[in-house]
Amino acid sequence: MKVKQFTLNHFGTNCFVVWDEGTKECAIVDPAAETNYEEAEVTQFIAEQGLTPKMILLTHAHIDHIAGLREMCNLYKLPVSMHRDGFPLLRQAEAYGAVMGFDVTSMDDLPVSELHDNDVLELGAGRLECRAVPGHCPGSMAFVLHEEKMVITGDALFRGSIGRTDLPGGDYGVLMDKLKTRIMTLPDEYEVLPGHGELSTIGEEHLYNGFLI
Repeated sequence: MKVKQFTLNHFGTNCFVVWDEGTKECAIVDPAAETNYEEAEVTQFIAEQGLTPKMILLTHAHIDHIAGLREMCNLYKLPVSMHRDGFPLLRQAEAYGAVMGFDVTSMDDLPVSELHDNDVLELGAGRLECRAVPGHCPGSMAFVLHEEKMVITGDALFRGSIGRTDLPGGDYGVLMDKLKTRIMTLPDEYEVLPGHGELSTIGEEHLYNGFLI
């Protein structure tokens, strides 16, 4: 499989398109587009590559990661796939948007497909393993691409840092436990694709991340 990164909205959120080269089936991870221009960046890439969206996945439902969710669900006639513990955040999207400077409408009516810890999602011949990593917020998930040696971590793990835990539902102890048992147990060569900022590797985080050393 291949992965394309887009950095979107005024929070600099990373959105990823993951696709199987054989079948051209793709998943959109964290549709964070804030403007029509940003949305077009993603949709034009999908069209130019001849991709067929099969899933819209959320690492978590904080507003900066779902700013363009309604538009993507409507355009591709797909549900949002996420952990059930994130449903309350999804229902609060409009309120959080008003506080954080995002102009979004209620997402209560969006169709939802529930993801579970250890689910394995298929994209053509490709596989994404779901790993629940709460602590930054309820319902946080990472997606592991074992063949490609990659892990999409959302806001659980960043280059040299970890997700904040001072927002509603955050829990530092839970996040540290999940990082150490569910993310940092991956091989050192696995590339870390975080929700914000630069890419890293598990090995680099073992060496340089002050929270995890």
